[in-house]
Amino acid sequence: MRRRGLWSRLNSIWVFAFMALLIVVPWGYAFVPLLAAGTLLAGLVLVSCGSEWRQLDREDGLFCAVLLAYACVWLLDVWRTGHWPAGDGEQGLLLPLWPLLAAVLLVGLRLHPPNPPVLWWGAGFGALGAGSIALYERLVLGQARANNDMNAIPFGNLSLLLGAISLLATLSCLSQGRPRPQCLLTFSILGGLAGLLGSLLSGTRGGWVAAPFLLLVVYRAAHGLVSAGIRQRLAISAMAALLALVLLSHNGVIGRMHLAVSNIEQYWQGESRGTSVGQRLEMWRAGGTLLLERPLTGWGEGRLEVARDAVVRQEMLHPGILRHDQLHSDLIDTAARRGLLGLVVLLLLYCVPLWLFWRRLADPGTAPEVCLLASAGMMVPIAFIDFGLTQSMLRDVRGLSGYLGLCVVCWVAVRRAEAESRYQQVRTCVIKPLLGSEP
Repeated sequence: MRRRGLWSRLNSIWVFAFMALLIVVPWGYAFVPLLAAGTLLAGLVLVSCGSEWRQLDREDGLFCAVLLAYACVWLLDVWRTGHWPAGDGEQGLLLPLWPLLAAVLLVGLRLHPPNPPVLWWGAGFGALGAGSIALYERLVLGQARANNDMNAIPFGNLSLLLGAISLLATLSCLSQGRPRPQCLLTFSILGGLAGLLGSLLSGTRGGWVAAPFLLLVVYRAAHGLVSAGIRQRLAISAMAALLALVLLSHNGVIGRMHLAVSNIEQYWQGESRGTSVGQRLEMWRAGGTLLLERPLTGWGEGRLEVARDAVVRQEMLHPGILRHDQLHSDLIDTAARRGLLGLVVLLLLYCVPLWLFWRRLADPGTAPEVCLLASAGMMVPIAFIDFGLTQSMLRDVRGLSGYLGLCVVCWVAVRRAEAESRYQQVRTCVIKPLLGSEP
């Protein structure tokens, strides 16, 4: 029992480090999961003959099956073409192996589950770090878009997601009939605002579309946890803070939204296809054209770019898209690259975790803390579905690591909170009455 507690505390450290360092420290997205996997493999050896495996159930198996399916389809694509994804600076070379790592981490973390509150603290630290970096780069260094020496899009998107998860921690502090740790309450509010600020200062337009949906998840989670008056005050405060941040970063938000509208007008009027939005539309056209030519298997890793370049040489598309190694949409890029089979597996990668978390929210008997953790889990696929409409987030090393890691972390936190809730119910309904009946 003492050894199991030690492994759980160690896993709590890994969970906190992953969320806090994901977009704050270079290579944090990779080093932390790899180190965690090394220690978890040692832990799996220790429990290889124990009863801990009974903690795993069909839902864990379903989650792992989806991760393995996504990895297998991608690896089969690499095998048939002989090309591995590259990405910026060859950082994406081993991307197809990350779902396998996520499956290992899911099993190991389920056997030695971390303490659920570290999720709130990790998200808060990560969001505060991202917001602070964004402020420094914009105000001190004078950069046009905050990025922390990475692509500004995943930086801004993940900053927004971490901030939204941090806001959920405020509900844990404000829940009726529970103690209110002022330290976590203040910290989570600051983390939420910092995460949103990091997104705004990154100039990532696609992520701003996700912000209202994430705030709706927060509002939905507040139902039944806090009074109607507190929910109204939280909603008003969130909208006021959002408006204030937008106005303070006028050049970053309003200006880029006006630019997007102008780009769309120029594209449809035939004036220019080389703008930022225009090139995205051209890449989506390329993906649709290539998918129709090979709908079942797609063109394959490495071959999609060659086929796209051939279309450009035929003067059907703007040559500016040649410099991109993806089609700026997870759905379109996956469909054109791995066909309808790859698209179906991608949808399962989104929908299975979303369904597993939603089941907890739909059950009226679910404990409040489980609902909050399930809401955090729902945020991850909801956000990435939106992010993936205009950017291939799952072909970015931090994007894929963030999606898989956050889904797994939220899942294991939910399952531990469920186990603790069941134990408390048994203790309240069975053990205490028995003890109270003793003379």
